[in-house]
Amino acid sequence: MSSDRIPDCPHCGGTLSKWKTPPESTWGTEFQYVCFNDDCPYFVRGWDFMKQSNKANASYRHRYNPVTGKAGPLPVWSHDALKNDIIEDATE
Repeated sequence: MSSDRIPDCPHCGGTLSKWKTPPESTWGTEFQYVCFNDDCPYFVRGWDFMKQSNKANASYRHRYNPVTGKAGPLPVWSHDALKNDIIEDATE
């Protein structure tokens, strides 16, 4: 991925949002890119999957780490969880 291009979500094709990682995380980056599309099939299916497999009322969103190039799930407990840490960047 080019460092000046925001990646798209591989599950819904939407543009990922720049998201501030928690300071106590071990991801080793100040931010990651996350799909906050509430209609993304990955997020929508996650509710049923987590309920059936883990007995948890939770889901996950697609996450991309621009430092490592690795992607994975970001656990969430509601539709609005973690949205407060979206970074609005005027240069993007």
